[in-house]
Amino acid sequence: MTTEVLAALVRANLVGAVAVLAVLALRIPVRRLFGPEVAYGLWALPPLAAFATLLPARTEDGADATGFIAATVGDYSAGLLAVWAIGLGVVFAGLARAQARFMAAVRTGRAGPSVVGVISPRIVMPADDGRYSDEERALIRAHEREHVNRMDPRAGAFASALQAVCWFNPFVHVGAHVMRLDQELACDAAVLRRRPRDRALYARTLLKTQLASQPLPFGCYWPARGPHPLEVRIGLLRTAHGYDGVAGPLLIASGLVIGAWLGWRVNPPVPPPAPMIELWRTNTGPTMSVMLIRAPAADAE
Repeated sequence: MTTEVLAALVRANLVGAVAVLAVLALRIPVRRLFGPEVAYGLWALPPLAAFATLLPARTEDGADATGFIAATVGDYSAGLLAVWAIGLGVVFAGLARAQARFMAAVRTGRAGPSVVGVISPRIVMPADDGRYSDEERALIRAHEREHVNRMDPRAGAFASALQAVCWFNPFVHVGAHVMRLDQELACDAAVLRRRPRDRALYARTLLKTQLASQPLPFGCYWPARGPHPLEVRIGLLRTAHGYDGVAGPLLIASGLVIGAWLGWRVNPPVPPPAPMIELWRTNTGPTMSVMLIRAPAADAE
């Protein structure tokens, strides 16, 4: 049992890593063609393709009952699963600590803007110390409400959970970081699609905002690990990106279906189940013979 679990985990991570590389290669061209909102949908591909490897495998005559990965890790499956479980606990503890530190900053008024929480998200606004005008605070509030409406906090929490489960996979961590940036770009585009005249004010508000310097695993925040994310966001505000409501989503949906199918095809085929008659013929258990004895008929008087 441990061998099958470990083989499934390795196979899902390999497929997920390939899917992350595909999204990293496609995200910028798709963003230029269809806008940030459509490009953000590409990040559904890695988890979808990875989970597709867990579906029942196809049957094929002559297939080996034991896959290559299972045969390779068979002798070390128990120890490797123990190491994975320890790493899972350590990463989850780190995420909980980061969340607690961020919430402590929220309580002291040193965090925001952000959205915290997963089941019932709530908006955290920066301190009302006169730094922002009423129009700027309205834009910040619209941005965070857009996160809530798009259920971005749940997507971020799901990405953090995948980072914990796949802690040994560097592609998962890179993908989660870039996904959060694309999430902010999509949210910016959604807000400005409804407020096209506030583009310049939105850019000034971004420059004035105290961006989060510590991670928020379960929520949404304006990340600032280096100047690059902010430069990208400001740069995209210079031109309006039309939201393609038909072609772009259809293209993304088709790509997700194909990616899930390819992920399922990675599963090694298994031999078809033997028919019941074959199972009966190959039964090597003890046999029992029955002898029928006919009693002689009684003599007629």
